[in-house]
Amino acid sequence: MKKLILRSAIALAVSSLFATTSAISAEQPNAEDLVGKAYGGIHLLHLDTDSERWLTSSPLSSLNNGNGFGAELGYRLSTTTELRLGYSHINLDAKRGGFNKPNSSSIAFDMLYFPTEQNFYFVAGVSELDVVDSRLSSNLGLGYRHYLSEKTAVYFETKAHYQFDNYYDDYSAQLGFTYFFGETKKSRPAEEVAPVTVAPVETSMVDSDNDGIADQNDRCSNTPATYKVDEFGCTVYMEDVSSLKLVINFGNNAAVIQPQYFDEIKDVADFMKTYESVTVVIEGHASAPGDDAHNKALSQRRANAVIDMLTDKYGIDGNRLSAVGYGEERLLNKANTKAANAENRRIVATMSVDKKTPVNR
Repeated sequence: MKKLILRSAIALAVSSLFATTSAISAEQPNAEDLVGKAYGGIHLLHLDTDSERWLTSSPLSSLNNGNGFGAELGYRLSTTTELRLGYSHINLDAKRGGFNKPNSSSIAFDMLYFPTEQNFYFVAGVSELDVVDSRLSSNLGLGYRHYLSEKTAVYFETKAHYQFDNYYDDYSAQLGFTYFFGETKKSRPAEEVAPVTVAPVETSMVDSDNDGIADQNDRCSNTPATYKVDEFGCTVYMEDVSSLKLVINFGNNAAVIQPQYFDEIKDVADFMKTYESVTVVIEGHASAPGDDAHNKALSQRRANAVIDMLTDKYGIDGNRLSAVGYGEERLLNKANTKAANAENRRIVATMSVDKKTPVNR
């Protein structure tokens, strides 16, 4: 544990060093521009082995540490997640002389998680760690990636390794270089058209809406200058989902909406006025006690009561609303208690809509 804390401290110290030198590096690439890109890299590795690892059956052959090098391939799955496969060749040293120093290796498959979509990341995975003999180990650690350009970066990370079979604890520190393959598209900033007093401005340089795309190539005129655009001058949108769920409970054998639920029904009305394409199905439910047919009719009246309030009080078009009474067919709680019955006397409605939000520059 002390070794892990020490290596974590080293990682944070190196991270601070990278951060203070960021002024001389290229601009940090956007995480969304890295999604779907593969990368390769090389690294140097230092491994501190468990003191219980012996080269022979004698405790005098206890291992000390090892140094090595390796390479890796990775892929950016999302703005926060990467997958990485790496191989390392390690030269081991024993604490005492007189013993052969075997070569070691590690094949590791890790997931990197960037909580802020920037430089700092957590790393976790598994590795086939061949130290004296080959065994499966788990990996857990943290690191920092410092970008030198849009396609190149250096990184430092430290990991703890736990070998399941023999309960060994090993620790490693890794310094590496990463190169992203492929072209990285980057939105261009809006261009200012300088006033010309001597010669007229060429048509090919005119950018009427100041979105960074010349008019002759601009397929979307008059786009706001504050929004990010693609190479054709059209606004770039971020796909999103807006959703709302309504749950109302009723009294025993009653279909009257209690006042404490009025604000929630108003929220539904506001949602439907904002998103005019949304249609809603109100599901009515009843508790188990009583006749099945009576409960089904009661659940239908409960659903209808919500529709009546949405249409009569808030002016929602009735064609966008429908009601279904399920009676006691879909109990949330099947216990035969007063609390369970109260939980089952309800209506439920869920609505969602896909929406597009412009991406700011």
